[in-house]
Amino acid sequence: MSDDLIPPSPQYDPTGSPPPDDAVLFAENEPFALFERWFREAKEKEPNDPNSMALATVDASGAPDVRMVLLKDFDAGGFVFYSNTESAKGRQLEAHPRAALCFHWKSLRRQVRVRGQVALVSDEEADAYFKTRDRGARLGAWASEQSRQLPDRLALEKRVAEFALKYGLGEVPRPPHWIGWRLAPLTIEFWRDRPFRLHDRLVFSRKGVAAEWVKSRLYP
Repeated sequence: MSDDLIPPSPQYDPTGSPPPDDAVLFAENEPFALFERWFREAKEKEPNDPNSMALATVDASGAPDVRMVLLKDFDAGGFVFYSNTESAKGRQLEAHPRAALCFHWKSLRRQVRVRGQVALVSDEEADAYFKTRDRGARLGAWASEQSRQLPDRLALEKRVAEFALKYGLGEVPRPPHWIGWRLAPLTIEFWRDRPFRLHDRLVFSRKGVAAEWVKSRLYP
């Protein structure tokens, strides 16, 4: 491997200005309030997809599986994302309704890790979100047999054309196999980069979705 392929470890100036006080950065005592503040900052700073997040699940053998998805809503009930229930992630979540998320905002040098229980959103909630999607994306939800073998690109484009013809200029309904999941967190960790790998880590944890949050710090 070329020595210049992997970036070197960062070098810090010990006389440089310290990062902002973590007492201000971690001021909130409730995790969703803190997440909302960080997320608003990410929307201002991140050039692409500040709502992108890694979603980790496990397959039938217990092996982890991870991919990037988009956060579409969040509140005190949890973090919401959408996909095809017949996809790999959909089958895994049905069999093992627990998952983990990781947001990484490089421009802010921060990340948020989430672990918890997963449940389907209501049909009404999924319908409402589906209507906000671009028409092409709605047709794509019908055309894509997600995670299954695709002979070639032409086969996919043919299916898109077939559904475009089927629905014409009319409303494209939500496919029954396309819905959302809400991850109700049991732990949320807020991480902030600090010089010399002495990072800040703040964790909110609870024993159940109805329990009180406990706030603690971790060594980096």
